[in-house]
Amino acid sequence: MAEIAARAKSPIGSLYRFFPNKETLANALLDRYAVLINKAFDVIDETAASVSIEELADRILNLMVNLQGETKALFSVLEAHAEWTRRLKFPEIVHNRLVKTLLLCAPDLPMGDAKNMAIVLMHNLKTMKAIVFGQGIATGPDAAAELSLMNRLYLLDKLGQKKK
Repeated sequence: MAEIAARAKSPIGSLYRFFPNKETLANALLDRYAVLINKAFDVIDETAASVSIEELADRILNLMVNLQGETKALFSVLEAHAEWTRRLKFPEIVHNRLVKTLLLCAPDLPMGDAKNMAIVLMHNLKTMKAIVFGQGIATGPDAAAELSLMNRLYLLDKLGQKKK
């Protein structure tokens, strides 16, 4: 908590006033992140049925990159405390929202296909974040453009016949 207060440039007493422990703070960050994810998907979903598949692919792929500034603190806390089970809800939230977005784009898409596609897209989201922020070996000058192309081609292949 002392490190969090120092990074926030806030007196530790103020931090403890609102968050009596790290788990309470992490839960607040998780709640905030859930709101941010849902808002980001709401924006994507507003036009999912009307934009091109390529545009939809780009919007989905850039979702986590666009939220990075908002989520640094959350990921720092969660990485330090992998045992918190509540963190496991985030992949589920993202998966469910991706399924919804895919079905908005292609209402005739079978649910099983939408769920499987959402898993692939989640991995692409993680990879794009790693590429953009230079995490691990997933870096390179043209890697983001290649992943974007791959994501577009994937969705074109899977949704091209089903999008109305």
